[in-house]
Amino acid sequence: MKNLLDNLYRNQSIIFKFFLLAFSVFLIVYFFPTGGQFKYEIVKGKPWQYENLYAPFDFAILKSDQEIAAEKSKIRKTHIPYYQFDVAVAKEVKNNWESQLDPSQDSLVENNQDVSKFISETIDEIYQNGIRIQDDGENNYSIVFLIKDKQVEEVLYKDLLTQEDLKTYLIDELEKSELSEYRNTLLEIFFEVLEVNVKYDEELNQKQIQTKFDQISYTRGRVTKGSKIIAKGEITEGEKLRMLRSLKHEYESQSLESSAYVVVITGYTCLVGLSLLMLLLFIRQYRPDIFDNNNKISFIFFNILFLVFLTLLVLRLDNDYIYVVPLCILPLTLKAFFDARLGLFTHMITVLILGLIVPDSYEYMFLQLIAGIVTILTVSELYKRANLFLSVVQITLVYIFAYFAFNMIKEGSISEINYNNFIYFLLSGVGLLFVQPLIYAYEKIFGLISDLSLLELSDTNSKLLKELANIAPGTFHHSLNVANLAEAAANEIGANSLLIRVGALYHDIGKMKNPIYFTENQSTSVSPHDELSPTESAEIIINHRLEGIEIAKKRNLPDRIIDFIRTHHGTSTVYYFYAKQKEEEEGEVNEKDFRYPGPIPFSKETAILMMCDAVEAASKSLKEPNSKLIDDFVEKIINKQIQEDQFINANITFKEIQSIKKILKSKLNNIYHLRIEYPD
Repeated sequence: MKNLLDNLYRNQSIIFKFFLLAFSVFLIVYFFPTGGQFKYEIVKGKPWQYENLYAPFDFAILKSDQEIAAEKSKIRKTHIPYYQFDVAVAKEVKNNWESQLDPSQDSLVENNQDVSKFISETIDEIYQNGIRIQDDGENNYSIVFLIKDKQVEEVLYKDLLTQEDLKTYLIDELEKSELSEYRNTLLEIFFEVLEVNVKYDEELNQKQIQTKFDQISYTRGRVTKGSKIIAKGEITEGEKLRMLRSLKHEYESQSLESSAYVVVITGYTCLVGLSLLMLLLFIRQYRPDIFDNNNKISFIFFNILFLVFLTLLVLRLDNDYIYVVPLCILPLTLKAFFDARLGLFTHMITVLILGLIVPDSYEYMFLQLIAGIVTILTVSELYKRANLFLSVVQITLVYIFAYFAFNMIKEGSISEINYNNFIYFLLSGVGLLFVQPLIYAYEKIFGLISDLSLLELSDTNSKLLKELANIAPGTFHHSLNVANLAEAAANEIGANSLLIRVGALYHDIGKMKNPIYFTENQSTSVSPHDELSPTESAEIIINHRLEGIEIAKKRNLPDRIIDFIRTHHGTSTVYYFYAKQKEEEEGEVNEKDFRYPGPIPFSKETAILMMCDAVEAASKSLKEPNSKLIDDFVEKIINKQIQEDQFINANITFKEIQSIKKILKSKLNNIYHLRIEYPD
């Protein structure tokens, strides 16, 4: 049992990755659609490249989208609209029109029975069909249905008077009745009392239209089992194209039997598992530092799952919106935290997984892979907003261009290309602009650090670096010099120059605790170490590392920056005080009291900082430097670090160390302004 527990403990990292892989595969496959898959690729206008295809079962031929749209348009045009007749308004006007007359007009009504009769009969005639609101002029109805007291009457549309029609109608009626002498008075009476009482019934009409839509047949004709659909070499167009698309739709809409369901799920599991396994093997081979870090592996898998689920959600809502998903946010994010090669490979694996279930998978995979490559090639210095915006514009244009070219081949006609997808590509581009806040959130959740944060930390006007400059100005100047040396060395061997610059700026912040005990901060020849024993002095010097870690954690510096504070002295000794102790004591000196506790550097960046820190600090002791003295000096310091095995855990080669030496020699020569000696 003990051996089993020991093995589990030693292999916990591998066990975690195994469970992460299995869990990711389970989640992805669980949410995959489980309908049947059509195993042929349909390309309009191209010869059928497969063997003769016969109908495996009876199925209906689907109408095209254009045919369905034409039928719906015809239904709308031939639909007889329904109008609601408000009986209450009509009764109120008929019963009360006399009470609304002005007193000056009462004598007209009382003394002229013809006028009174004319008004009453005209109102009755008008409200026989009613008065409607003026429409927009686009309706060409000949007849309409008028709903009056729950009874439906068919009336001529022109018999429904509008407010605009009333004046003409009333004038005509007045002319016929020979009451023109009362024309203005009567018109005033009519316009005072008449009200609209007929309204278009929007809800009822929509229900009627929808009912007719529901009755539309989406198929025309059937194909019987065994019938030949298309022969090898025939062009996929016309009726054959419709039959192929109908067969594909039938396959994808079928519910699988339990035995077939198990087979499909098993196939999905194998393919998704193989894809994610290839990603893990790639990381193990080319980025072992990431492979050994379970937090980073979890971050990569989280991003894959996030985009897969987002795509699956869009697929469930509507296939047409598939290109709205900003899939290129994946290589953008991974490039920001890791490197371009890992970002592109992860993007490719994700596209392969999604290619299993998206419609028109070849087109989708082609566009996404091309867009991913463009993303990696164009996006540089993500922290610059202008660069991100320009890159997003380029990615969107490539999407549109590739989709347009692809569909020219596929459809054989520009007019049949779905231009709505261009809008979806633009929306996807807008989604890519949210990568910066997303990166910020990932930094907080997963404890990672991106170039955006490194750039902020490299600002020498930051609060912590200002404190360092005020409290320990010599240390601040030393850190700037080390940062410049380290950045140049990192650029020479292809290391992360921005990361190492930030690490160099903060590597000695622990000296703020006791700045006067460090040579670069001493302004006089009197040193406080003169009053201390070598052991006490060494303890103060060594403790600046631990104090720096404490300050960094209090100020919430990222772990990757704290790593530089931990490792910049490795397990080297404070040699000056060690030698001094040996001089003062005749007996054996405990070397551990004068040795830094480590750890030693574990990356190229931390190794470079150790070299540059030691060289820059020791260079201050050079009295009359010349080129040969500097060369020997650099060789001596770095060779000693190699002999003490300070770099055995760092993935740095001897060739790279030689390149670093060359850069340091060149930079120190420039610092001391060394020139050749001219003859007298």
